[in-house]
Amino acid sequence: MKILITGGAGYIGSTVASALIDAGHQAVLIDNLVNGRREFTKDRFFYEGDIGDSVLISRIFDEHRDIDAVIHCAALIVVPDSVARPYDYYHENVTKSLNLFHQLAGLGVKRIVFSSSASLYDTVPGFMVTEESALKPLSPYSRTKLMMEMMLENLSQAEGFSAVALRYFNPIGADPAMRTGPYLKNPTHVMAKIIQAANGQIPYFSITGTDWPTRDGSGIRDYMHVWDLAKAHVAAVERFDLCIAEEDRSFTVINLGTGNGVTVRELLTAFESVIGKHVPTKEVDPRPGDVAGAYANCDKAKKRLLWTATKTITDSIKDAFSWDKARKRILAGF
Repeated sequence: MKILITGGAGYIGSTVASALIDAGHQAVLIDNLVNGRREFTKDRFFYEGDIGDSVLISRIFDEHRDIDAVIHCAALIVVPDSVARPYDYYHENVTKSLNLFHQLAGLGVKRIVFSSSASLYDTVPGFMVTEESALKPLSPYSRTKLMMEMMLENLSQAEGFSAVALRYFNPIGADPAMRTGPYLKNPTHVMAKIIQAANGQIPYFSITGTDWPTRDGSGIRDYMHVWDLAKAHVAAVERFDLCIAEEDRSFTVINLGTGNGVTVRELLTAFESVIGKHVPTKEVDPRPGDVAGAYANCDKAKKRLLWTATKTITDSIKDAFSWDKARKRILAGF
């Protein structure tokens, strides 16, 4: 199969591309490189540009008439940044995606896989959520993801395509082959911040919130290896038609996680155990848009995609730490 990946030079999109290629598929990437890395596009079909450029989208399909599906990863994704810049998030994530989905339908695309988010969920007793659990997006970022899901559901019913929204929990780690991984110089994600504190690049790792209603007061998340996440996308495109047929509807959502809740303090302890080094910490208030957290019930992914996460927290930490060393020789400017 040939798959178009929007945001294909980003952390998730580039890793998904590697997993598709390893599985014998072809990946076509589009990315405006505002956040993505050109190094991640090497030896791949790559178009530098924006998903809002309808002329470029048409050109891609003119030059690759055998595209079988689109994986839509392109988005702004930082929760606190979305609170500070809501217009940019609604414009980039919602407006451009609306136009993209409409154009894809006009180009005859029948299969869209959407990178959604577990940040849509409300906090529930026990913290485990299914796809039917209550939703309560609290940040502009998470609200854009919900709006994009709603658009896909409505448009798919009216415009003749089908869509699967994959609700990611918390990807960490890097491609085990060290082809791609996190790359921001000023990261906000938890694993990058722990590594920075361990390396002395920042004075301490901030535990953002210590009064959440969890077993140790820190937030709870479902930390999954990014390679497991990438392989779930392979399963989604390979089993797309069967999945939609089994659902008997044009749109469905599927949780992607490990099925295990890990608190921030527990992640920190695991990290220290893996690297054999103490990480300085400081307890601080929650960031704007933060929530107590959730972890995934993954029964639907197992049933519909025949997929389960196989890598452990230890695997994720080891690959994240290895990538932190490798990226200086892979990425310019580090």
